[in-house]
Amino acid sequence: MKHIIAVILFLLLFLPTTYGQTSETDDSVRISLLTCSPGEELYSLFGHTAIRYEEPKRGIDVVFNYGLFSFRTPNFALRFALGETDYMLGAEDYDSFISEYMMSNRSVWQQTLNLTREEKAKLIGLLEENYRPENRMYRYNFFYDNCATRPRDKIKESIDGTVVYPDLEQEPVSFRDIVYRFTKGHSWARFGFNLCLGVEADQPVTNEQMMFVPEYLKEAFAKTAIETNEGSHPLVASTITLFEQEPQEETGTEKFTPFAVALLLLLICIFQTLKDIQRRKGCWPFDLLLFAVAGLSGCILAFLALFSSHPTVDRNYVLFVFHPGHLFFLPYTINCIRKGKKCWYLAANAVVLTLFIAFFRLIPQEFEPAIVPLALCLLIRSASNLIITYRKKA
Repeated sequence: MKHIIAVILFLLLFLPTTYGQTSETDDSVRISLLTCSPGEELYSLFGHTAIRYEEPKRGIDVVFNYGLFSFRTPNFALRFALGETDYMLGAEDYDSFISEYMMSNRSVWQQTLNLTREEKAKLIGLLEENYRPENRMYRYNFFYDNCATRPRDKIKESIDGTVVYPDLEQEPVSFRDIVYRFTKGHSWARFGFNLCLGVEADQPVTNEQMMFVPEYLKEAFAKTAIETNEGSHPLVASTITLFEQEPQEETGTEKFTPFAVALLLLLICIFQTLKDIQRRKGCWPFDLLLFAVAGLSGCILAFLALFSSHPTVDRNYVLFVFHPGHLFFLPYTINCIRKGKKCWYLAANAVVLTLFIAFFRLIPQEFEPAIVPLALCLLIRSASNLIITYRKKA
């Protein structure tokens, strides 16, 4: 409770007078970029960034945090799918901030910024203005406007000079490459990202675009220079480790990865298909479940492609495998399977899946490894029912 009171007093008493007192207290003012290592929760896999403002002479030590959100927001799931999630700028005392990351065993690094007195005053003013109740909320965008890009942009806006960022990678990387790196050991999270990301996620990104990841922002700031009429100087004056996480025991490799589950499902499909062909009768409950799940997945992907403002989800060739047609035509398909009638939908689906499996490497999109065995499951079940129908007619 005392921490909350301290922050409120800071906001009410100190921030409004920042501009007038900076010249008197500039020797004690320090502004730093805080970078936090990734956590285990889905929303923390990529780490976190914040801005720390210290002024010991006035007892100020506050962290500005652009990563606040609430699951209690009305229609949170729908708004998240539409890309209309609102995040908020928060302010808390440093002790509370660092304690949270120490408890979750996540490293925290501090890069003290090499700013002039005027630049510090301008940055504090920007944060103060942004913290006003009417300005705190912002429309979150995973790749382009998040808890890392906001601090970067505010710092850049406060600098009286040209900010020159370094090259972070020797070879071109894409958003999907970066997602792969930070979802290592979390195969189901990677699977989800991969299903939703379309062809645009495989295009090379710029150095500034890479900075949506806090670790890359930290790495870039360490080598960033500020060019002015008087010359060039580094953006970061010093770097220290505020907390280093304790080593954790290796948990071993995941057994039930999406690819392993997909292979298991493929084996079950093959076994069931051989059984169906032998007895010349389709197993409609099995196909009902398989095509219903594929159709529901397709509905989600189609919704993202058509209605979501999330970047890189609009052109997604996974829709060749999982699409709403599986669900919309499910009653007709199951009726044909039960009665042993010809099904034009299964024939069309078999053709599309055959072409996809044969030529997916030529599509300018990288696919999740589990996609191929899953596509084979749908292809085998479509083709087997056609074969059974043909044998009955013969």
